[in-house]
Amino acid sequence: MKKGKRTFGKILMVLTLAFFYLPILYMIIFSFNAGKSLTAFTGFSLRWYQHMLDSKDMMEALYTTFTVAIIATLISTAVGTISAIGLSKSKKILRDVMDQVNNFPMMNPEIVTAIGFMLLFITFKIEKGYATMLLAHIAFCIPYVMLSVMPKIRSLDPNLADAAMDLGATPWQALIRVIVPEITPGIISGALIAFTMSVDDFIISYFVTGGGVKNLSIVVYTMSKRINPSINAVSTLVVIIITVVLVLINVVPMLMAKRQKKDEVSRRSFVLPGCAAAAVILLICLVKIGSAGQDLPYAGQTLSVYMPGEYMGENVIPDFEKATGATVAMEYFDSNEQMYIKVANEENYDVLIPSDYMIQRLMNEGYLQKLKPELLTCMDEITDSVKHPAFDPDDAYSVSYFWGTVGIVYDKTKVSEEDLEREGFNIFKDTKYRGDIYLYDSERDSFMMALKALDYSMNTENEAELQEAYQWLVECVQTMKPEIVTDEVIDNMAQGRKALALCYSGDAAYIMAENENMGYYLPESGTNLWYDSMVIPANAKNVELAHEFINFVTSYDYAYDNSSYVGYTSPNQEVLDVLSGEGGDYEGINAYLPRVGYPKDEVFVFNDDTRKIIGNLWSKVKIAASNAN
Repeated sequence: MKKGKRTFGKILMVLTLAFFYLPILYMIIFSFNAGKSLTAFTGFSLRWYQHMLDSKDMMEALYTTFTVAIIATLISTAVGTISAIGLSKSKKILRDVMDQVNNFPMMNPEIVTAIGFMLLFITFKIEKGYATMLLAHIAFCIPYVMLSVMPKIRSLDPNLADAAMDLGATPWQALIRVIVPEITPGIISGALIAFTMSVDDFIISYFVTGGGVKNLSIVVYTMSKRINPSINAVSTLVVIIITVVLVLINVVPMLMAKRQKKDEVSRRSFVLPGCAAAAVILLICLVKIGSAGQDLPYAGQTLSVYMPGEYMGENVIPDFEKATGATVAMEYFDSNEQMYIKVANEENYDVLIPSDYMIQRLMNEGYLQKLKPELLTCMDEITDSVKHPAFDPDDAYSVSYFWGTVGIVYDKTKVSEEDLEREGFNIFKDTKYRGDIYLYDSERDSFMMALKALDYSMNTENEAELQEAYQWLVECVQTMKPEIVTDEVIDNMAQGRKALALCYSGDAAYIMAENENMGYYLPESGTNLWYDSMVIPANAKNVELAHEFINFVTSYDYAYDNSSYVGYTSPNQEVLDVLSGEGGDYEGINAYLPRVGYPKDEVFVFNDDTRKIIGNLWSKVKIAASNAN
């Protein structure tokens, strides 16, 4: 009986370890994948490690992560230890109050702490960046250090310091030579927890950073929104660094155990700083810091760009910095609405890349400035199809960055073109494909699909039509049991995991390039013709440099780099012709060439009241989908 229990316990332990470590092993294996897929291994390659080392964004994020963690750990450990020792000599009522104050940040949800820090920095007009991230990390690490050190202090003889001073030690010597060595295990434990919390933190860092400063968690979050296997390489590198640090921390004290106790205690206290120094040296070796020539036209200036994540070619920013001498501070947003909040709060950016309807809103509310035609040299290279859009008919405020449509990606081995032509968007209610479809988790695009299926305008303000579209979506999720996803649709459809998906044309182009069995269809009822464009905020600090950036990005070489890498349609006419022509990356892929001139295709028009109605209704649709599944 006892043997059976022991066997069961061992099996349970093995399963638990497998549950924790198999995903890490999976990640490490796929960091050597030759292909771009995150789920299908196509061969061994070091390409993503090379991509990681060549990526200034990732290397700077790695450097920021560990320098912030090390500095925050050293400061919070010193402050936390001194505070804990000071409290141990305080009155009981003060100790009890401070214990509760110390516990509060640890019990408080991180999102609340993050918003508190953000409001603090905004209120005192502190420019967000490296310093604000470091201050926030120090602040939330201190309570963990105090929590680790306090039990060790309570276990000490309260007369220990007095005895040392009676024997001739000064208060400082009593602290350093008597108290600190006795509580060293607690200090090291607190420091390790602080270091881990800092490296791991995402939520607080996300809310308190700015000026293009990003730590690793923010970069990984951004990269996870689209297919970028470098996420596996950089994560593997972090695992290796942490493993080396842990080995050093555990092995060095064992090697020192043969020495005298005094030397052992003294040297142990330097293990963590030694590991930290090793990590810093490693990071400095990895990070490639180039210095711009002082004779370049914009040397010393910083261009702040705010755009969707993973939406730019690999060479654009490094080459722009080399050509101009300027530094580009990149920040990424998850949605146009998130971008709007920051702009409305008067945060400074030089270039924004929002979508059409949001550009209209920013124009109407005075958050954009007109472009200076004398500084724009790119307009002759841009295709006529993206000029004079409905939201900016005079091209006064915006220059196109990418454009495209929203349509249906389908598996040609499962879905017939006859069904698509007959049903259009109503194919998402065809029970033949129940459980075999993806819907996109976007209120605008999902309601566009429903409204077009009902032969209504996607810009309708008629509440009865919106309610009808809502009922269409509810029936769809209840009957068809779809998966409601975001960018994971790209890899999943490239692997042919479902028959149908609502998808952006640029993502569809990538899917079709990866899987020849995939097709792209635009219903005759019409669809959303969308534009993402570059604009300059009214409070931009570097207006001339912003125009230079717009010209650079739309020039042939870098428009080609952008479009080839991301998959979305370029506004540069020559790039469009080359990539879609014979021998081009997207030859024969109809998703790359948006349908133009079709009267039923529409551009979204911003209407705040309608947006709120659709947002509320979409939340109800997702609840209905959860209940159905």
